[in-house]
Amino acid sequence: MKSVDIVIPCYNEEKILAQSVATLRAWCAANIAHYGWRIVIADNASKDRTHEIALGLAAEHPDDTAVVHLDEKGRGRALKRAWGDSIARGADAMCYMDVDLSTDLSCLPPLLEAVLEDGYDIAYGSRVAKGADVVRSFKREVNSRGYILLFKVLFRTTFSDAQCGFKAITAAAAKELLPHIVDGEWFFDTELLVFGEKGGWKLKEVPVKWVEDPDTRTRFPQDVINMTSQMAKLRFRKMPKRTSPPPPAPSS
Repeated sequence: MKSVDIVIPCYNEEKILAQSVATLRAWCAANIAHYGWRIVIADNASKDRTHEIALGLAAEHPDDTAVVHLDEKGRGRALKRAWGDSIARGADAMCYMDVDLSTDLSCLPPLLEAVLEDGYDIAYGSRVAKGADVVRSFKREVNSRGYILLFKVLFRTTFSDAQCGFKAITAAAAKELLPHIVDGEWFFDTELLVFGEKGGWKLKEVPVKWVEDPDTRTRFPQDVINMTSQMAKLRFRKMPKRTSPPPPAPSS
C-alpha cells in the first residue's frame, strides 16, 4: 500500500483546527482508504492554543494524526520540516493544504493519483486552469492574475497558479528539491514549481474548486511587493537539475 502524509501548516488557528482535522480525517477514511494516509499538523510558532489543540488531536488519534512544532513562523519552514520528517519515516509522497480547507476535498484524489499512480513528480492545484471553480474577491483575483503573468514573463514557465495552497510531491522529488528552496514563507511554493519545471521534474496541473476564506492572512500590497522582490532574486539563482530517475509510468 502506498503512503501519503497530508500536511496542514498552522499559525494561530485555534478556532478552526479541530473541526478542519475532523472533517479531513472523516473524508480520508471514506475516500482514500486504499492509501496509507496520515495527517500532520505543522504548527509554526503559534501564539494561541493551536499547539495544545494539535497535541490533543494527535493523542486522540495516534494512528493517523501527528504534530510537528517549529519555534519560527513561516509556511515554507513548516513544510520543509514536515516533509523532511515524512521522507525520513518512509512516506511515498507528501501533500499539503490550507487549514481552512478552502480547496474542496473532492480535488484531493486527482492530486494524489498524479504523484502516486500516474508518474508525476509534483502535482499542484490551479484556480485558473480550465475546469476550476473559484469564488474570490475582485482584488484578490487581480493580484493573483498579475502575479501569474509576472512569473511567466520572468521565468517562461508553463505552470499556472503557483500560490494555491494545494500541492503534492513524491518523496524522491522532495528529497532533491527541498535543499535548494531558501524561502521559509509564502514564496516557498513558487520556488518549488520553478525549480521543478526548470530542473526536469514532471508537473501535473489539477483544476480545483476553491472558495476564498474571509479570514485570509494574505496582505495587500505587502505580500505582492515581497514576492516581486523574491522573484527578482530567484531570476539570478542557479536552477537545480534532477539526478533521480523519473517515477514509473502507470501500467496500461
